[in-house]
Amino acid sequence: MAIYPEIKVTSFDLGSVQSVEKTVREQDAGLYNADIVTTGGSGQVIHEMLNKNRIVNYVPEHYKARIPAENREPLLVRINEAMVFFYNGEAYPDRQPATNIWEFTEPKWKGRVGTKNPLSSLSTFMGWATFAEHADEMAAAYKRHTGKDIELHEGVPNAGYEFIYRMLRNDLVIFKSGSKLGGASGKPGQDKPLIGYNNMTRIADNDAKGYVGRFFVELDPVAKIIYPTYTAIARQAPHPNAAKLLTAYLLGSTELSADTQISKPYSEGRSLELLQGLAPYFDAGSVSPRDDVPFPAGGEVWGKMKGWTANPDFLWNEGPKVRDFWIQESQS
Repeated sequence: MAIYPEIKVTSFDLGSVQSVEKTVREQDAGLYNADIVTTGGSGQVIHEMLNKNRIVNYVPEHYKARIPAENREPLLVRINEAMVFFYNGEAYPDRQPATNIWEFTEPKWKGRVGTKNPLSSLSTFMGWATFAEHADEMAAAYKRHTGKDIELHEGVPNAGYEFIYRMLRNDLVIFKSGSKLGGASGKPGQDKPLIGYNNMTRIADNDAKGYVGRFFVELDPVAKIIYPTYTAIARQAPHPNAAKLLTAYLLGSTELSADTQISKPYSEGRSLELLQGLAPYFDAGSVSPRDDVPFPAGGEVWGKMKGWTANPDFLWNEGPKVRDFWIQESQS
C-alpha cells in the first residue's frame, strides 16, 4: 500500500484450515469477495480449490524463468517452509542429541517430544502424514539404527504409521500453538527441555524472544518435511489486475539476484525495496520459490538438510486414513 497508495488491501489472517473453509463456503454461497487466496494445505488447495476452479493459477510472465517448474505448476508457490525437529542449544551445546528419528520413540525421550496438534494445523499434519508416505525409507532408517527389521504392531499398515504409533505411545506432548511449543523447546534455563516438532520459521524466536533453539540438521532418514504455501487469484476476483500486481509484489523485486547482498533490518529501506513481499519470510526457515534469491543469514543450511516434500495427491487420497489413525491412537 505504501508503493501503490491507490490500492487498499484488506487481509484476513485465518490459518490454512480456515482459509480453505472460508473460500469454499463463500463461493458455494455465491459470494466472490476475495481477490487472492494464499495458504498452505497441499491436498485441499490442489484438489478442493484448484481442481474445482475455485482459484486460478497466475504466474507473472517476467518471473517464469526465475521460478522452477515445480514451484509454479500446477500452482504458484509463494514460499516454501518446513517442519523440523528443534532442540535446546543451551542444554545440548556441543551436538544435537539424536541422529536417527527413531530415537525419539525410545524410553529416553518418553514425554520429552512435543508437536502442535495436527488436527488443527495443516502444516503439522502434512509433516506427520509424509512419514506415512515414505514407509520404505522409515523402515530402512529403523534397521540402520537398531540392526533389525522393524516389527509392526497389529493394525499398523507400514513403518511410517508405526513411527506415529510409537511416538504417541511414548507420550508425545501435543500443544495448541507453535509459539508455546517453541518456548517449551527453546527457552533457556530448562533442565529437560522438549524436542519440538515445529515450523522451521520458529528459529526467528531466537532473535525475537531470546530463545536458544536449534534444529536438527542431520537426521536419518530426513531432517525436514517441506510444505509449500501457495498463492492464487480467487475465482471471479472483483479486482483481478490488483491481484496480479500483488502476486508479483509477493515474489520480490526483479532486481534481486543470487549475489544480491541483503542486510538487516529486512523490512526497511533498500532491503525492503528488493525483497518486497518476501521480507516477512526472509529467515532461515523459509525459502523463496525463485532460484535467484539469496539465502538469509543462517539459511544456507537449508540445502544441507535432507528433505521430503508434502505430496498433494497422497495427502488428498490417504490423508483421511492418517487422520483417523491419529485420532484412534492418540485416544488409546
